[in-house]
Amino acid sequence: MTKRTSAKYKIDRRMGENIWGRPKSPVNRREYGPGQHGQRRKGKISDFGIQLRAKQKLKGYYGDLTEKQFRRIYGEAERVKGDTGENLIGLLERRLDAVVYRAKFVATVFAARQFVNHKHVRVNGQIVNIPSYRVKEGDVIEVRDRSKQMAALIEATQLPERDVPDYIEADHSKMSAKFVRTPALGDVPYPVMMEPNLVVEFYAKN
Repeated sequence: MTKRTSAKYKIDRRMGENIWGRPKSPVNRREYGPGQHGQRRKGKISDFGIQLRAKQKLKGYYGDLTEKQFRRIYGEAERVKGDTGENLIGLLERRLDAVVYRAKFVATVFAARQFVNHKHVRVNGQIVNIPSYRVKEGDVIEVRDRSKQMAALIEATQLPERDVPDYIEADHSKMSAKFVRTPALGDVPYPVMMEPNLVVEFYAKN
């Protein structure tokens, strides 16, 4: 499980943006950064700083992936034909924890990772407890029978602040979802602007 689970609000504060669109984010009240000098950190950011920030924001959004994990996914995106930034988003959205989050089985991407780790999820009928497991188009993801009545699960499906995107078909009465297709950047419902092109520039130069 990620080291950042208990500090997800710090990620929002560090970025200065409510990256998951949560109503309780501290950024809704204070837009400046954390710490004693947070209000004074408004200097001009270099190109490197802008690119680094874009990378940190994307990494943070998916549960604050480690640099090693993120770099490996980027390497795969680079090897596939097509736009590397679009490929990167597609690979991130195919992570099992991301699909569980998108299907609204859980309230946060951190909870999705824990939910998968604790063997509450089946993929095509088989228990999978690896959050980074990569789903394929047509895969059916469902909550195992013993877990379907969990209060947190039922509450998450009723959250008003986000909808299930159209590349996932979710049936909350059965607690199942189908991964229909790999999304493009424009299909993904990010609450803030993500810039994978800047991530590509960051890795190209560093």
